[in-house]
Amino acid sequence: MDSMKVRTGDVVIWLLLLTAPYWLPYTGGYVELGSRVVILALAAMSLNFLLGYTGVLSFGHAAYFGLGAYGAAIMIKYFIESTPLAIAFGVVVGTVAAAIIGPLIARLRGVYFAMCTIAFGQVFYFIAFQWRDFTGGDDGLSAWHRVPLNFGFTQIDILGSNKAFYYMVLVFFAAATGIMAFLLRSPFGRTLLAIRENERRARFLGIPVDRHIWMSWVISCCFVSLAGALYALLNNFVDPRALRWDQSGNFVIMAVLGGMRSYWGPLIGAAIFIVLADFISSHTENWMSFVGMIFVLVVLFFPRGVLGMIKRKVTS
Repeated sequence: MDSMKVRTGDVVIWLLLLTAPYWLPYTGGYVELGSRVVILALAAMSLNFLLGYTGVLSFGHAAYFGLGAYGAAIMIKYFIESTPLAIAFGVVVGTVAAAIIGPLIARLRGVYFAMCTIAFGQVFYFIAFQWRDFTGGDDGLSAWHRVPLNFGFTQIDILGSNKAFYYMVLVFFAAATGIMAFLLRSPFGRTLLAIRENERRARFLGIPVDRHIWMSWVISCCFVSLAGALYALLNNFVDPRALRWDQSGNFVIMAVLGGMRSYWGPLIGAAIFIVLADFISSHTENWMSFVGMIFVLVVLFFPRGVLGMIKRKVTS
């Protein structure tokens, strides 16, 4: 019965995502908003792979999100005008950086892990901010744009068609979330859950905890780098704000708001956060205060997030 409900929920979510460009305009939204929700949902789900399933909090994921964004922009602006190569390069840049930094922080826990992720993230932020000749500094990296997908026999214009770009993003989202779901159902994923629930017992059973946390960190940063590359292509622009620690805070808010121990929770949280931000910011400059109040209320009264509250209502 529970598995039937899970499958029904999955079908509903995918139907909504697949048809979003057609029903969004009738709800006051627009296709670019849908693309932003899917991309930032991928970033929040990537963070949740580490936070919700491994039990390790990172406040530095924006660094790898930003590295993915800068990697994509740099590839198109300075090297080869190819959207697939730009995405691949952004993912490689972010993943390699995470793999190098991972061993330096894998032994840390709690607030020490979180603070070190912020510290390393700010290093990348200041490099992007100061290296004006290459990154554009605080003005950002502009004068480039995503290019159509050329398959030889046909070409898909993802620059002029927002719907085409949305579905390209959705393909990457589906592949990334499918891989994450596969990993979480594998023995590796079960090991991560064991570490989250009781690290001391996991060590006693002979599990190399630090290595698994490093692997979870790298996988999480790989997918958040993919989200960053797609975000740069969405905006045809990237600036140092993509690397800042407050962007990491937004990812955490999305994950917690939707339900950080549920697979689709960060997607729900990202949709609520982005739609609220888009609506409220069009009426007041203090939109973050209202979003913050809603977040506090959800944490106080629905500690398992919005999706956890929905599941409890359905089961009761």
